[in-house]
Parts: sequence; C-alpha cells; structure tokens
Amino acid sequence: MDFGGIMKQAQAMQERIKEKMEALEVEGSAGGGMVTVRMNGSKKLLGVKVSPEIFASADREMLEDLFLAAVNVASQNVDEALKEHLGSLTGGLKIPGLF
Repeated sequence: MDFGGIMKQAQAMQERIKEKMEALEVEGSAGGGMVTVRMNGSKKLLGVKVSPEIFASADREMLEDLFLAAVNVASQNVDEALKEHLGSLTGGLKIPGLF
C-alpha cells in the first residue's frame, strides 16, 4: 500500500472540500424576511439585511431574536447544502466535523 499516495489524495480532497465550502453561500431569514443573513459554507457571516420596518417598532429584543433565528436558519442551510454538494466528493463517507 502506498501511504504517501493515499495522504496526497486525502489532502487534495480536503482542499477541494475547503474550496467548495468557501464558495458556497446560503441565506437564512426570520420574521417573514424582516432579517436575512448570508453565510458561506464555513459558516462565516457574509452579510445582513434588515427591513426598515423593523426599526419602526424600536423593539431591541425582537430584533435580537430575529438575528439569532436568521443565523440559526442559515447555519442549518449550510449543513444541508454541504450534505448535498459535498456528498459526492467524499464518496458517502461521513467525515466528523464536516457535516
């Protein structure tokens, strides 16, 4: 068995996965779209959109809850997208910490 070759293949696969994760973008929203966040496959927050009507209520706690919910939805969407997009790269292997 050529362990050096196996390691090179594993590193190449890891790089491809990392590239796909960085390129992947998903959204999550809450409050009927009052707060929307964009996140990449590494779960880095890329952007936030807040509907102007949310400021009219001046309810800070509601806004905080909506941000939290939108980020959680985006995070779940990343997990689902990674399972869909990267499953073929890993050959069905379940890699701990990836998805």
